[in-house]
Amino acid sequence: MKGSVRVLLHLRVAPGEENRVEDLYHRVSRELEGTPGLLRNELLQGLAAPEEWAVLSEWRDADAFRAWESGPDHRGATAPLRPYQNREAGSVFGLYEVRAEY
Repeated sequence: MKGSVRVLLHLRVAPGEENRVEDLYHRVSRELEGTPGLLRNELLQGLAAPEEWAVLSEWRDADAFRAWESGPDHRGATAPLRPYQNREAGSVFGLYEVRAEY
């Protein structure tokens, strides 16, 4: 779907914290259900570096993501995962527009 947007939130999860992060991810995802423009999201764990995790969300378009990001619910909804943000990754998150897909 050309024009859709993927947001990749970089996380760093210490050994022993995996279950907590999964629980927080589910909590945040339930809170975000029904958010206009949010199509889906996934929790990912690195295979080569198991401490590197990411949340990949898919949005209808950049405008939908930016409207949610600048709205009043953004910070509160995502607060539980904030301590796990990987600030060593350069940017805490990346915003990517889909240019082509099969």
